[in-house]
Order: sequence, then C-alpha cells, then structure tokens
Amino acid sequence: MGQAGQSEDKTVAPGVRICRPGMVAATVDNWGQIQGFEAKPDDLVICTYPKSGVEQAREMPSPRVLRTHLPTQLLPRSFWETRCKFLYVARNAKDCTVSYYHFQRMNQTLPDPGPWEEYLETFLSGKVGWGSWFEHVKGWWEVRHRYQILFLFYEDLKRDPKREIQKVVQFLGKRVDGPVLDRIVQETSFEKMKANPMTNRSLVPKSILDQSISPFMRKGTVGDWKNHFTVAQNERFEEIYRRKMEGTSICFCTEL
Repeated sequence: MGQAGQSEDKTVAPGVRICRPGMVAATVDNWGQIQGFEAKPDDLVICTYPKSGVEQAREMPSPRVLRTHLPTQLLPRSFWETRCKFLYVARNAKDCTVSYYHFQRMNQTLPDPGPWEEYLETFLSGKVGWGSWFEHVKGWWEVRHRYQILFLFYEDLKRDPKREIQKVVQFLGKRVDGPVLDRIVQETSFEKMKANPMTNRSLVPKSILDQSISPFMRKGTVGDWKNHFTVAQNERFEEIYRRKMEGTSICFCTEL
C-alpha cells in the first residue's frame, strides 16, 4: 500500500501526471493523508470504477457517506478494521469502456484519449486512471463475503431500480414505506439526475469539464457499446475478457 507514492510518474498533459497504478498525481501527492484516513464503524462507502476519490470528510457528522474508486489493495486499512459497510456498483466492461472514453474526451484535466480504436487498447491494458477494470472488479468481488459489502450491478439498477433500492435499504437496516421508496426511485432516475445541476456537473467550469464535447451524464443505457465496437474489436475484447476473468463466478449483462 505504502508504495503508491513511489510509483513511476508519466506527464500526460501540462500539470497532469499519471502515476502507477494509474492514479493522477493529486491522489499520489496526498497518499499519506489518504492512507491515514480514519474510518468509522457507521460509515457507508460507495465504491465504483472509476471517476472519484475519497472525500475530505473528517469533519462530517456520523453516519457519513463516502465515495471512492480505490481498488481493494489501496483502500486505507481503517476501513477494513472498522468493518463499515460498502456499496460496490459494477458495470459491464464494454459499456464502461465507452463511457470512460467519452468522459476522458470531455474532461480537460485528463489526457486526450485519442481515437476510439487506440483508447480501446489503452483500456484493455489497464493504462487508464484507477488502473485495470478487470483487477478492480475482481478485487471487490473476491472480498464481498468477508466484509459488509453489497455488490450491485448497474444493469440491475436500470432493469429494476425499485428492487435494487430495496436491497440497499435492507442492507442498511432501514425501513422505508412505499411512497418514499417510489420517490427515491423517481429522484434517482437517470433522466432526473441528468437535469439536476447537483449531479450533471453543469456548474463545473468548461475549462475542467467541456460538456460541448460530451455531456457528463451522456446516455446511461445498457448496450451502447454496440454503437462503438466493430465485430473484430468485440471478438478481441471477448477473448481478453475470458482470459482476465477466468476463475471468477461474476456474470455481467451487456444488453437489455
């Protein structure tokens, strides 16, 4: 864990460095502070691949809701020791690749991803922010029974949001009546969040997120990869996927 700050740096844009294992310099430069973060037993940690880091939340009153994209091997030890609860949301690798590609196109703090065919190879090799999708997802999947982890799939959230939200409510030990649950489903829909300035990042300066290139919240669909992958690219992706995910029981839906 402590070696993250010693990893090799690569300047990919003015003021932007990517440090192995695929973290931007801002994260590595504050690595000691991140690893010294003190978790609390009633913390709820929302984990995904890839787009956020640990919030500066030491002063937040309990219970706290924290977000991270750190893989299991880099998560501060206190989170495991306090046995707080985790929500991990996984998305199928193909749609994740497409979404990350468009995010990197519009995010002016990240290097230009180049043409799609080049970015696809970059993603498959794990040379993107937060590293390999395969290792990230497998890492959290493998520890899901050892800690208090609710492993959710993006595709299930799209297919039956009410059922998945009920899982979260039960996992948190809460009770929510029908009308409140229906309101949660409505307010957390992709359409609602895309129109909400608090979630669509429309208040972020164009110099950081240029939404004229691509919206921060683009489509939110399952199966958009089919609009980007050629037949040959899909076959290559499937071959690499089978090899890298061999031995795991995790199963993803790639279209609805």
